Amino acid sequence: MEKIVKSLLSDLKLEPVLMDIGASAEPPRIWNTIAPHSTYIGFDPDLREIHEDRSGRFRRSVIVNEAVIATAEPDVMFYLTRFPFASTTLEPDAGHVFNWLNSDQFDVERTATVKATTIDSALRRVNERGIDWLKTDSQGTDLRLFNSIDSGVRARMMALDIEPGFIEVYKNEDLFFDVHRDLTRNGFWLARLDIGRFIRMRRQSLDAARSIDPAIDEAFIKATVHGNPAYAEARYLRTLEWLAHHSFGEREYTLLWTFAVMDQQLGFALDVVFELEKIHGQSPLSRRLRTSTGALLRETHRRRQARKALTRVTGALERTVRRFVFR
Repeated sequence: MEKIVKSLLSDLKLEPVLMDIGASAEPPRIWNTIAPHSTYIGFDPDLREIHEDRSGRFRRSVIVNEAVIATAEPDVMFYLTRFPFASTTLEPDAGHVFNWLNSDQFDVERTATVKATTIDSALRRVNERGIDWLKTDSQGTDLRLFNSIDSGVRARMMALDIEPGFIEVYKNEDLFFDVHRDLTRNGFWLARLDIGRFIRMRRQSLDAARSIDPAIDEAFIKATVHGNPAYAEARYLRTLEWLAHHSFGEREYTLLWTFAVMDQQLGFALDVVFELEKIHGQSPLSRRLRTSTGALLRETHRRRQARKALTRVTGALERTVRRFVFR
């Protein structure tokens, strides 16, 4: 897959723009394949100025040292929590979060007024006109940030990684149900969903249990108690109906095909090829995408069949060993 995608982007001179809101130590691993051809725009309020990343991983990498908000304001109140990655522009909701074992992660240690920017403003400052794939983990404001983007830029976005909550950790946060309804009504479909979990247990209960039995500490509870859905790590891809409605060209179809392949959505990737041919007719590009998708499907099938065969052999070996050991 990696060789096919890199060759395609190189030959077509496609340079995707990838934006990372809530950037942590590393950009999303899924972007590794296209990094040499892509522009990366990350946001890190700990840095003092916008700078170019000279690491060479991306074709171009720019870090913006400001918080991202939905409205044009010069600065914003930032809540710095005990767990740094939970810090946000929204105040944690103590009335709800205290029901969860890790509620102390959201304790506000201090607040600070930090410089702020909008996504549109950041794009202008780094001389980029659009975003092809947006990843946002803003701790509660993902949907409003997405909807704050210029409608033309937003319309051409082909992929979106977003992390809304199922529970109210922050006051007035964008929850998954609102996010999913809005996105699916506006030209996206849910391609991937991973569930992050918290343990529904008050810390006061843990303290009381520990006083009775010191062995029942936090590590004991985490190893014993089933976690409950707390937030979603969701990936959305554009629908083909959206592309057709907006009369998009080969660039958008090619990027959507590329992102689908990267996410192992090979059935949808084939849909993209046939829709491209339906809208724009057969071409050297469409035939290349069709051939590449077929090759990837066959290779994926071969690997999965090999894994199944290995699993059957391993299972048979384990059953044989158990019969000899326990007879």
